[in-house]
Amino acid sequence: MIKVFSLNKTIYLIDNKNLYKPGSKSTLEPIASEAEMRKKYEALFRQQDIDEAYFLNDKLEDLLTFFSSMFKIIEAAGGLVQNNEGKWLFIFRNGKWDLPKGKIEKGEKIKTAAIREVEEECGISKLQIIKELPSTYHTYFMEEKQVLKRTYWFEMSCADTSALVPQVEEGITDVQWLAPTEFKKVKTNTYESILDVLKALE
Repeated sequence: MIKVFSLNKTIYLIDNKNLYKPGSKSTLEPIASEAEMRKKYEALFRQQDIDEAYFLNDKLEDLLTFFSSMFKIIEAAGGLVQNNEGKWLFIFRNGKWDLPKGKIEKGEKIKTAAIREVEEECGISKLQIIKELPSTYHTYFMEEKQVLKRTYWFEMSCADTSALVPQVEEGITDVQWLAPTEFKKVKTNTYESILDVLKALE
């Protein structure tokens, strides 16, 4: 299953009907082609009473291809980073708490990009990848074009004890190490996709 945050809707791409969770504000839509995907995706946003859509095809890879065909694709990578004190790294950007992440450069390996972005956005080093976490997907408009952004996430450890330095040119105004007991302020002012990443700590 692939979960996509798309404007004010949540879309699930599924290859098994049993993954569908029926509800008064959800719908299940079989998808067999790119044209059908586009038609049902556009119809979804005319339905004010539907918040969740489950698009079904028995081949998840094909379904993702159908969905992706409607968008310009941007890939990013970032980290859920813990220091030696058991605290986790957060940035404050554009008025919301976030995790450090950024666009993968052409020809760059995903893990390399994840480490580079954390280093650049937070002014730290001595990072080590522990494991890969589930990717997040969301859509938005950029210069009147629809974009589908996939962010690859990695749990990391950090042995750097130097002061954090926010990358202000990227709109980051604060960087903090936070204990799990301090997550409440993050969870009340962040993105749905970031809440999904934080579920790895539960």
